[in-house]
Amino acid sequence: MKTIIHKADSRGFFDHGWLKAKHSFSFGRWYDPERVNFGALRVLNDDIIQPSTGFGMHPHDNMEIISVILEGAIQHEDSMGHKQVIRENEVQVMSAGTGIFHSEHNASKTSPLNLLQIWIFPKEKNIKPVYNQHLFGKEEAQNKWQRLVSNGSDGGLEINQDAFISRAFVDAGKEVLYTPGKSSFGTYLFVVEGYVIAGEDELFSRDAVGLVGADKFSVKAKSDAYVLAIEVPDINLK
Repeated sequence: MKTIIHKADSRGFFDHGWLKAKHSFSFGRWYDPERVNFGALRVLNDDIIQPSTGFGMHPHDNMEIISVILEGAIQHEDSMGHKQVIRENEVQVMSAGTGIFHSEHNASKTSPLNLLQIWIFPKEKNIKPVYNQHLFGKEEAQNKWQRLVSNGSDGGLEINQDAFISRAFVDAGKEVLYTPGKSSFGTYLFVVEGYVIAGEDELFSRDAVGLVGADKFSVKAKSDAYVLAIEVPDINLK
């Protein structure tokens, strides 16, 4: 098994005033040749958006775009006719396919919004764009893995890739076991909050570890913790 450690303070950071963004992988003006992707996982941005601000209408194509809301709410609008609000414990997915335009704004006039923005390379290019969102019960993730996103085979919101995103809220002293699929390239474990031991590695809030070739691995919580597992296939970047 190979492990790749990304400590929280090693991420790229930009303060745009209205947006404070931390990048686990190369994004925008921040480039690290050693951190372009993890298998099919291309982007993991930790964004804090100020009240009544956000991303104006802009295009995407041939990318699976997932937003995990940590705190606050997004006002979403897109060229497919969707106009939705997505709140804490909700997940939004977009298969951009042949192309979409969308905007994302903080729905609050008083409170910041914190979300994780995840991009995954698609399995098939130029599909018809698809949008979906779902509110997930937090109790169903207590000391066990809750599937948020998948390829449609085992629950969660479906995306156009053999990838899986799961979360768990683990009580201090408890442990959860994760078993990747046999065709998986690896699992990128991101600690949203807390202090855990993942496999043999000690991780704190916003730390991450990529585990490649693991048949299974454990996540032991040393404090109450919120962890996200992003399991992806491999991909050849050209």
